[in-house]
Amino acid sequence: MTGDSHAASGSATSGCTSCGNKGGCDHRKGAMFAAIDDALGRLYPTRRWDQRLDPVPGPASAAEYATELGRRLATKLGTLALVRRGGPDECCDYVYVLCLGRRPSIIEAREGVVSPAESWQESGGEAMLELHLRVALSTLAPFAAVQQVALAMTAAEGELVIEETPRTGVFDGILLPRMRGLVAVLAELGIRNLDFGDLTHPPDGFDGTAHSDRYGTPPVIANYLFYPQPCAAITTTVHALRS
Repeated sequence: MTGDSHAASGSATSGCTSCGNKGGCDHRKGAMFAAIDDALGRLYPTRRWDQRLDPVPGPASAAEYATELGRRLATKLGTLALVRRGGPDECCDYVYVLCLGRRPSIIEAREGVVSPAESWQESGGEAMLELHLRVALSTLAPFAAVQQVALAMTAAEGELVIEETPRTGVFDGILLPRMRGLVAVLAELGIRNLDFGDLTHPPDGFDGTAHSDRYGTPPVIANYLFYPQPCAAITTTVHALRS
């Protein structure tokens, strides 16, 4: 799967919803939870994970929102912002915001923007590690949720192994400046940022049996609004070392 990348020069702003001052965020929590409850009620009237009603498409598609979000983030944050379309089982698109790493990046190599071998050669044959803010942009409601993810690329037996490891939120202080700028861009586009830590538990009164049967774990709110896989699932891809 290929991605659309955007990059620009610029300076980052500062701050984050994970700044440690949760009391200052309490005034907006009620509205956020009300929006989540409303969306879940409309999308899952039977309150079953496997019985979803897809929303009526709006004037702009989710794909257009993702492309515009990537463009604005690259400009505002002065970094790579790569758009990856969600898979057939996912109800979101993604934007990866490069925070720590260099180009050509691992994410560009994995998504086919550059060849993995080219990215590896630029590294001098050394193991590579990147840190991103990964924005999941729901195709079901005007919601976004942000996780920090680490991408690592190593070589073994003529192959390049790329591993993506997400966390259930944004925790590292070095990411906070870009996180605040990211949230500001989401607000400009009218997209509500949902604190990821509030999406990692099952919604009350919903039947997630079908999800548990498929994934071995009950679905959490994020699985109803963004993607079905566990929120901290590690993804591994393998590529030929020679292009």
